[in-house]
Amino acid sequence: MNDCNKKNITIYDIAAEAGVSASTVSRVLTNNANVRPEKRQRIEEIIRKYDFNPNTQARSLSVSKSHIIGVMTADVRNPFYAAVFVSIEQAAECAGYQVVLVNSMGQLQNEITQLNGFKQQQVDAVIQIGGMVDATKTDKAYIQAASKLASTTPIVVTGKIDSVPCYSVMIDSKEGCSLLTEHLIQLGHKRIALVGGRLDVTSTKAKYEAFLDIMKKYDLPVKDEYIVWGNYNYDTGYVGVKRLLGLKEIPTAIIAINDFCAAGVVRGITELGFKIPEDISIVSYDNTYISEHLVPKLTSIDYDYDKFGKVLIQTAIQAIEGNNPPEMQNVAPYLVVKESSGRIQ
Repeated sequence: MNDCNKKNITIYDIAAEAGVSASTVSRVLTNNANVRPEKRQRIEEIIRKYDFNPNTQARSLSVSKSHIIGVMTADVRNPFYAAVFVSIEQAAECAGYQVVLVNSMGQLQNEITQLNGFKQQQVDAVIQIGGMVDATKTDKAYIQAASKLASTTPIVVTGKIDSVPCYSVMIDSKEGCSLLTEHLIQLGHKRIALVGGRLDVTSTKAKYEAFLDIMKKYDLPVKDEYIVWGNYNYDTGYVGVKRLLGLKEIPTAIIAINDFCAAGVVRGITELGFKIPEDISIVSYDNTYISEHLVPKLTSIDYDYDKFGKVLIQTAIQAIEGNNPPEMQNVAPYLVVKESSGRIQ
């Protein structure tokens, strides 16, 4: 459950609780006479309640602010993006902001168009999840559009943008893969496969490097045929596991790139008559609703979506108010063990 009280109180929180605009709160803070007595009294009571001590930027808050934050995702139909967006929306509401969602559908030109659109709409900040901010190398045309937007509007991303000033709130992908790999090794697995993802995506590259490090730590071989690259969808998992299970020596455990991909892996394993986890263990990333609906329930990496959304929104608001948030922050993942991973038989 999202808890609006567990954060630093801002001028927008005072306004939301008092049922007034942020500019009205600003007028009370600056002792402007143009506030009705009953409103002033209500606002002052809330200020005392939270021991609110606004900084200079908050006192001089411009009435021209829209209190709208633009959010761009690659495709909100993906349950990971949906979960992050909902957490952002809830955190924004607690802070007295609204959000506007757009989907790039994984198309670079859409991202550029949407960045330009946010600039024209004069949103107070932009949060981008997925898409070009996940790329190991940022496209030049995208850099140009992002640079124009960043000159007037704070940008918060869940990855990076080369050569553009922005704020990054990233999931620690290496830690997530380390947790999964260590979990499987502790269960006795030595033949571990990876399914899904591309090395031109920063988080996937980080996961792959972490996987190699952990396997090397335990002096375990990494077979080329156990690495199945592809996309981040159901079909990649389904086709990929069919290939793996056609090998002479099949893996005893599989790490899927996300829950979508894992669903395809589970179907492929089941169709070929293998049992999970008795014959093959499967683990994944994202811990979305899919992980609960699969049979067996999926062991997966969780990101504490409520916290993730709060950090993204708090970073955006701090940047809007000129409070200089950290340029880079990491969100620590954790392992949720369910039914799909078991000790090797």
